[in-house]
Amino acid sequence: MSTLGRSALGRSGVEVSALSFGAAGIGNLFTEIGDEQADETVDAAWSGGIHYFDTAPHYGIGLSERRLGAALRDRPRAEYTLSTKVGRLLEPTEAAAGGDDLANGFAVPATHRRVWDFSAQGVRRSIEASLERLGLDRVDIVYLHDPDDHAEQAFQEGYPALEKLRSEGVVGAIGAGMNQAEMLTRFVRDTDVDVVLCAGRYTLLDHTALTELLPAAQERGTSVVIGGAFNSGLLADPRPGATYNYQVAPAELLDRALRLKEIAERHDTTLRAAALAFPAAHPAVASVLVGARSAHEVRDCAEQFTTPVAEDFWRELREAKLLPEGAPVPVPPQDPS
Repeated sequence: MSTLGRSALGRSGVEVSALSFGAAGIGNLFTEIGDEQADETVDAAWSGGIHYFDTAPHYGIGLSERRLGAALRDRPRAEYTLSTKVGRLLEPTEAAAGGDDLANGFAVPATHRRVWDFSAQGVRRSIEASLERLGLDRVDIVYLHDPDDHAEQAFQEGYPALEKLRSEGVVGAIGAGMNQAEMLTRFVRDTDVDVVLCAGRYTLLDHTALTELLPAAQERGTSVVIGGAFNSGLLADPRPGATYNYQVAPAELLDRALRLKEIAERHDTTLRAAALAFPAAHPAVASVLVGARSAHEVRDCAEQFTTPVAEDFWRELREAKLLPEGAPVPVPPQDPS
């Protein structure tokens, strides 16, 4: 088994592996996969040293939670960290019988509808339902999930509910997970969250989180988990038709990604390795979260994450103005001799 570093989230004592597993893919994100493939994917993550797993009710209308819980059932509970999210309650529906959930991004039958709810009661109901789907008696981390259009309820009701659950010992760490940096910065500054999960806003192509979120997190001692390091595909395999933020990448960004790839290859590395190494280098970042739907994908991510990126690669990016001046980059290991 590969050895990955571990970090505690904020002051919580909850530890996460430096590379973590995002379970939207095993919830049939965009494409259907079978139970066996989902199990094999989680097994490969475990074998690669990944012991932090993130899921949500939203992912496949509960399918991700059920599959993740089943795949981890025989693992020692003390040896892994699991997070789920609140903010969308799942309610059964008959209206969409025979339909699918692809409008929400998941290749599953539309057996339930999502109802936004960041109330205190909604938070508790969501966690109870998640525990049932997971087959667990506790989760380690709970995030407020995508409260973009529900800020008032999330701050006034959802967050205090999570704070109470943490004080009761029901959950170990609390936070918020979003695809933006601005509201996460507010969570860091105005609440006592342990961690925020920021997707897609601190990558080789998008440095938004570097301006306020990451400095605020560092100042407050709040941990950051970075998701979307590949910006939904463009930094994994830049080519015409590649996706950026789940849409076809604009030509300007595709050209930039291809330039990054060319520089990486000139320094005998891969763009994937560089894309994972970049967010991990920031001192506020505790873990880099990668989504995978197959054992091959997760093994590749683990291999790329543990592959050193040449110091000259980062130097050339700075010279080419492809990195902001203040962005930390990996420090090469010291030669013990």
